[in-house]
Amino acid sequence: MSLPFSLPSMPFASRRETISDVLRDAITSGNLRAGQKLTEAGVAEQMGTSRAPVREALRQLEQEGLVISYPYRGTEVLGVSQEEIENVLVPIRISLEKFAFRKAMPRLSETDYANLESLVSNMEAAADRNDAALLADEDIRFHDAVVTLSGQQHCLQIWRTIQPRVRGYFRRDASYYTHPAEVAAQHRDLIAALRSGDAQLLDRAVTAHIRTHFTPDSEQSE
Repeated sequence: MSLPFSLPSMPFASRRETISDVLRDAITSGNLRAGQKLTEAGVAEQMGTSRAPVREALRQLEQEGLVISYPYRGTEVLGVSQEEIENVLVPIRISLEKFAFRKAMPRLSETDYANLESLVSNMEAAADRNDAALLADEDIRFHDAVVTLSGQQHCLQIWRTIQPRVRGYFRRDASYYTHPAEVAAQHRDLIAALRSGDAQLLDRAVTAHIRTHFTPDSEQSE
């Protein structure tokens, strides 16, 4: 098996975690495409390690929904279909984030708001450079920060389960990023809604934002 990019040499950190991180980034960035095959032996050879940590890393990625393993056939990279986006990711994100953002609203300090504003500034810088990968990463960091600040551990657990597929969609497929300057503007709207203290306004802002993220340009223009 030959992967379409060079894997770095192994650092001193956990081999399983390092392999997971390298493959996760390769999948979410599109360096490994949907349908591509991965084998324990092939990954182990290219990363200069044994098959055991590769096996564990692939199991972790399967739990995250990034790959699927078949008996005697190896492991295959999964894509994100529009049907999954509309019927799974959108409803989950709207329900989860409306709840988490509401819980976070009374908890946010000025330091928290400053950190969120900094992430939005990073989005603006990424948009100016037309750096879609960085834009996607800062987008995810913003939502991860608010869910974390909500103090709702069960929400955070669910969010981090779906986050790799959301991140992969943003980095590889999202038509939303054909208008990168709008990304920061929408997140500034979310900050304004959080500051308003109006839960219904916040619900509407979160719902509109997520639906815009996951609606193809052709549908938005109709």
